[in-house]
Amino acid sequence: MSKFMKAALASSVLAASVMGATAANAATDTADARANILQQVTVTSDGSDLDFGTIVSGAAASTVSVSAGGLACGAGLVCSGAFSAAGFDVTGTDGQTVSVASDPNVTLNSGGNSMVANIVSSVSTMTLTGGVGSFNVGGLLNVGANQADGAYVGTFNVTVNYN
Repeated sequence: MSKFMKAALASSVLAASVMGATAANAATDTADARANILQQVTVTSDGSDLDFGTIVSGAAASTVSVSAGGLACGAGLVCSGAFSAAGFDVTGTDGQTVSVASDPNVTLNSGGNSMVANIVSSVSTMTLTGGVGSFNVGGLLNVGANQADGAYVGTFNVTVNYN
């Protein structure tokens, strides 16, 4: 055998022994891959808006509060007519908890005049039962002294997310 062949054979034997030693010390295990898919959460108005009713302003600033439980008319104001808290329906995955958030306030405008209402949600979190839930949003309207008459309107947002 030539020196070249002997060297090549020795290199092959050495490489095989190194590879064999590595393979003898190798270990294998497994792990699972997982994903938990939730139905997309949705929130929709139930058709009732936040309505502070009809208000006759007074000589001093005051407030009107509306919640799902009722209306509170501040000193110096006269409140009448229909009022309501805004209502919202939520759909998603049964048994999951969602957080509820809204704009902190809304500006109601009529012509060049405005008033601000602080927004208050009836819940901050809820667990969906049967994949559904509902909540109300009320508010505290700040009525200025001798507030100008008009039909005041504003829009606010609510957001629902899985926790």
